Amino acid sequence: MTTITADEIKARLDAGEAINLVDVREPAEHAAFNIGGILLPLGKIQTMQTDDIDELKNEEVICYCRSGQRSMQASLMLETFGFTNVKNLTGGMLGWQEKFG
Repeated sequence: MTTITADEIKARLDAGEAINLVDVREPAEHAAFNIGGILLPLGKIQTMQTDDIDELKNEEVICYCRSGQRSMQASLMLETFGFTNVKNLTGGMLGWQEKFG
């Protein structure tokens, strides 16, 4: 697992790049604020319910959560499930909102 910063993701999104973002928070957190990621709560990943993203196993997948802790766990698990290019957003949505509002 590698990490990626909010600045890097924002620049790529602003450039129109299609990015595979995965939000590992709970549905209420996702509904309150998200940056366009697929909602796949950590609990589902922990029970190997990754059908929603299995087609991305060989593509870049960027996980994010509130602070970066749950997404770090999710990233490590996805790697054990055979995902080959997983990144964790450092600082999560708290860091994102601090920088970009």
